[in-house]
Amino acid sequence: MKKYSDTELIEWFMEYLVNERQYSENTSIAYKSDIEEFCESLRNDDRTLLQTDDLDVSNYLTTLKKKDESRNTVLRKISSLRSFYRFLEKNDIFSNNPFDEVNIKKHPNHLPRFFYQKELRELFKEAKNGENEKLNYRNSAILEILYDTGMRVSECADLRYSDIDFGNRIIKVIGKGNKQRYLPFGKYLIHALNDYDQNCRNIIMKKYNKHHDYVFINQHGGQITSRGIEYILDEIMKRTSLTINVHPHMLRHTFATEMLKNGADLRTVQELLGHSSLSTTQIYTHVSNEHLLRDYNKFFPRS
Repeated sequence: MKKYSDTELIEWFMEYLVNERQYSENTSIAYKSDIEEFCESLRNDDRTLLQTDDLDVSNYLTTLKKKDESRNTVLRKISSLRSFYRFLEKNDIFSNNPFDEVNIKKHPNHLPRFFYQKELRELFKEAKNGENEKLNYRNSAILEILYDTGMRVSECADLRYSDIDFGNRIIKVIGKGNKQRYLPFGKYLIHALNDYDQNCRNIIMKKYNKHHDYVFINQHGGQITSRGIEYILDEIMKRTSLTINVHPHMLRHTFATEMLKNGADLRTVQELLGHSSLSTTQIYTHVSNEHLLRDYNKFFPRS
């Protein structure tokens, strides 16, 4: 049997994630980082990925505990390594996945944080008040599309104009696992995209002589990244009076919560979000119910 170096195995797994599983660049990088960290711990004991046994796994978990890693971080790292060794098993390079028996109890799911309408209004208002007037149009359009469709940040970064049917108000999205879905959108997004196209994108693309179909661009006309979108929201938040910690995913949470609160069917929301399991979508019913209970206790005199 051919001998593989740790580097060769990791690179092979990365190609599998990108080309076959269609994982995003950010997700693939996260997997690679987790595996390389474990690889480094093995190297300290003169071991390799193909020599891993239960003792190596136990030592690694002890190391994570000493680092005081959060439970969610540990769960993610174990999941990455379990997937990596399953890949090796599938290709007859390794047997008896050493991470299959690792069982770390999960905490109960925290309810996803969403924006209230007052918070949203302030967020959209401040998106228009940045120092760069042209980029304000882009930032407003990004906020609008994330809230209006519930798409993921990575899906927003990868969106192309050829994916948008303005006549029928439908956006085609390629989500996790290369799964395709269609998202309707409304007049607010149409206006936001038209303003962005005329007052920002066309001007910057021409200035830097760029020619591509990606909808959202950075300040030099190239395709924006997911991290770039996170940075934009961080900068908008700094100009607001809001004190909450914000992540772009909160706009997705808000979309789902608003849909259910206003009577949408759970399976419809599941399809719009691109969830493979209905149980993933059901957490938003808890958010909606919690919101209703809080308002009931606050406003009903006999609560």
